[in-house]
This record gives sequence, structure tokens and C-alpha cells, in this order.
Amino acid sequence: MRALIIVFDGVGIGELPDAGKYGDEGSNTLVNTSRAAGGLSLPNLERLGLGNLAADAGHEIPGVAVSQNPVASYGIMAEKSPGKDTTTGHWEIAGIQLERGFPTYPEGFPDEVVVPFQEATGRKILGNRPASGTEIIQELGPEHIRTGSPIVYTSADSVFQIAAHEEVVSRDELYEMCKTARGILSGPHAVARVIARPFIGTPGKFTRTEGRRDFSLEPPGQTLLDLVAEAGLEVMACGKIDDIFANRGITRSKHVAGNDAIFDAVLEFLDEGYPGLIFANLIDFDMKWGHRNDVEGFARGLEHIDSRLPELLGRLGELDLLAICADHGNDPTTPSTDHSREYVPVLAYSPARQRKGRCGAHVGVRETFSDLGATVADFLEVGWTLRGESFLNEIL
Repeated sequence: MRALIIVFDGVGIGELPDAGKYGDEGSNTLVNTSRAAGGLSLPNLERLGLGNLAADAGHEIPGVAVSQNPVASYGIMAEKSPGKDTTTGHWEIAGIQLERGFPTYPEGFPDEVVVPFQEATGRKILGNRPASGTEIIQELGPEHIRTGSPIVYTSADSVFQIAAHEEVVSRDELYEMCKTARGILSGPHAVARVIARPFIGTPGKFTRTEGRRDFSLEPPGQTLLDLVAEAGLEVMACGKIDDIFANRGITRSKHVAGNDAIFDAVLEFLDEGYPGLIFANLIDFDMKWGHRNDVEGFARGLEHIDSRLPELLGRLGELDLLAICADHGNDPTTPSTDHSREYVPVLAYSPARQRKGRCGAHVGVRETFSDLGATVADFLEVGWTLRGESFLNEIL
């Protein structure tokens, strides 16, 4: 028995009622991307029910039709926790709902953070402001190479990011800097993630490498991952899932980067046959295309993963459950290059239901991402004491 949660990072489907508080009015990652790209070809997601969930939410994704017999159960989920960052979204899926959002720094980090960081690392910092990661390394990279000062920046999300050229600051030293920052960023300054952003290249041609590492806060309570592991099942993390949960509740991990490598890791875990939970985050939608407002890249990325879905679906047995969802939006068509406060799609597929000749059911608008965690726990027969309500009866 295996349950899979595949998170399409940043692939939202329409603004939440409180989106205005976040400056995200009009955001709709899937719909706006499809419109701007002249339509999307997603035959496998269409077959699962992507067009159905869009239509039931009052949207139309150009190129994606409503299926008369969707094979997956489908709906949308609202985020209960305040915020719109990766950690908040994944934690809520896993049963944790935050009462207060993580701190953000639109004016940069204060002296009580910067001074002890500089003293502990022995290096002055550059930047210290919200910025696009790809842009700030082009701007400050030459000075960084000349001085050895790391580039520190943030975004609209709760992140403390440190960029350094790999020939100036080794990856290991950069990771140690991040650990130092993680120790400092506690209490009122407990940001969700400290992120290492190594890069290479020459002035005007700097590029980030795949040495990114996230140093997250540890979840404040039990999560779905903890419950599954405590039940004696495997919790298999693909991509940055291990970082998001600070490695807690994870029994096996394939920490790889890039959508294809992460998708391959999911297939490898399926082939290895361990019972339990496979949890994956497909990072490229957010990191490569959403944050860079790259509509074409986003559209082609969706189509590429759709083309690979048969590899995954063909490996599932009757005792398996697949859930595809997202953790927030990141609409590449809006002026913002940050995450957007959106509903997220959920597609839940059971081969057992399909072989019974039953099409998928509409699971409605779920009040919290935690409903998915409750559903997976219900499927794996793991006792659930966290937030959220199971909709497993609409899947099997």
C-alpha cells in the first residue's frame, strides 16, 4: 500500500478571498498561464479531471477540456494558514495550520540579525533587501568576487537567502553560513527558510547552480510524515521535501534537483516497492519559471510533466493512491515575481476505483490543505489527530 503526494510547486488556480491583503488580486497561475501561452496541451491531466476542477471553480483553462469521465476525483483546496510560502503550504498539507504567518522583511533584515551574522561568519554582507535572485547576483556578483562578502537578500516570502560564487565561497562554507543564520533567526525573527544559493560564471554571465539547500524551521508539532513513520511505514522524500520538514519523519530521501530528476526519483521509489508515503515537490514551476515570470517556460514545463504522467500511472497498483496538488500560486503573468495567494488544485487517483468502472468524484472546495493529509492518513490506515477531514470515500 502506497500513497503519493506530488506537489506542483506554485501551480495555483485562482485568488483566495483574502488575496487582496497580499497584493495578489487577479492571480490565477494555471488559467492566466494558459491564456498567455495560447493554450495548454495537457491530455493526461485533462483525463484525470483538471478541466473539471477548473470548471467547477468557475474557470476555463484554454486547451484543457472538461472530461465526461474523469478518472481522478477532483477539487480545489483553500489555504487556512496565513501566508503563501512553500513551508506554510507543505506543512498545512501535512496537518499543521499556522495561527500567525512567518516574518517577512520588505525593508531588509534589521541590525539584530545582520550584526551577529557578520560577527559569526567574519564577513560583511552585500544586498540585504528583497530582490530577484537571478538579478541580484548579476548586480552584486562582481563586488562579491572582489570582497568575498556574501550576498544576502529576501523576497515577499519568509526567507533569508545567501548567494555566493562557488570559486569564492565553497558550497560547504556556504552551507555553514546558512546553519549560522538558522541559529540566529529564531524567536521573532524565525523565518521559514534559510536558503543557500551558490552560483558560478563571470560578470554578466552568472548562473545559479544546483547546489541550493534549504534550512527550514522544524515543524512545531506532529505531521503526516511523523505519523506514517511512527506506524512503521516508509516516508520517502523526493526533491526538497526533506529540507521543508527539516528531515523529520523521513525514512528515505532522494535529494535531487529539477523536475525530471525529481520525477525519476518518484519512479525509483515506486519500483523499489516500499509501503508507505512518497512525497515529492516539482520545484521548477516555481523556481525556474514562476519567479522569473517566464510564461513560455511555465507552459512547456507543465506540458512536459504531463507527457511523463503515463510512466507514473502505469506503475500504480490497486493498493496505491496518487494525489497531485500545489502549495501556493506563482502566476508568471502578473508584475510580481513572488508567490501568489491562491486556491490549489487537487487530483486524487485510485486505480481500484477506475478498475471498478467508476469515474472520479467532485470533492468540492476543501477548507484547508490539511484535508489532503487527513485523506492520505486514512488511506494508509494511520491514526489522524491533526487538522483536516478525510475525503477518502470520494476517491475509493
